[in-house]
Amino acid sequence: MGFLIRIPKKYLENLEQIKYLFEIAVDYILSGKLLAFPTDSVYGIGGDPLSSEVVEKLYTIKYRDRNKGLLLLVSDFEEASKIAEFNEVAKVLAEKYWPGQLTLILKKKAQNIIPPEVTANQDTIGLRVPDNEIVLEILKILKSKGKFGGIIGTSANYSGEEPSVTGAEVAKTFLGTIDLIIDSGASKSKIPTTIVNCTQNKINFLRIGVIDETSINEFLKSKGH
Repeated sequence: MGFLIRIPKKYLENLEQIKYLFEIAVDYILSGKLLAFPTDSVYGIGGDPLSSEVVEKLYTIKYRDRNKGLLLLVSDFEEASKIAEFNEVAKVLAEKYWPGQLTLILKKKAQNIIPPEVTANQDTIGLRVPDNEIVLEILKILKSKGKFGGIIGTSANYSGEEPSVTGAEVAKTFLGTIDLIIDSGASKSKIPTTIVNCTQNKINFLRIGVIDETSINEFLKSKGH
């Protein structure tokens, strides 16, 4: 049985008051436990991406096809660039939309700390810097401790079902299988992120969320791409 921690909205205006909760979350991550957390899109579940055991647990509890990789949330561009190759288009998209609701599919670096199971043995990886104060603070603390500032951030739902947009929804599905659920109320957009494949010269839209195709194309055109 896991723990559910509810964070009242008033504490989100002064995260220093609840920093101890983030430290607990980081300890859970580093000890190989699973967490659920709010993001700026939908609720996510995840853990240490360097742990093959954590990866296996996530595929199992989500009933996820192991031929489909898991997306990662990272603290900033610096952490992302440790594990992925950014072409010019990917760089300008990250600069414009991170932190935010855009996931980039990128080429994995050949020498990589991320186990192949995370990306379903593919040579690409999905990355995003979330615009949510809770998960972003957790990522920053990981980095400040000299650890990789990233966690697996897959949507909190059984594969093929609708994603959870509140901590209460996550608890109904996963309280018995996740070690810690952080509930800060409803997520910002309640819509999964836009996913763009940036591995080729021409981008490919894999999923459309809050950030629409026209906005991205017009932005890239303004930048000469």
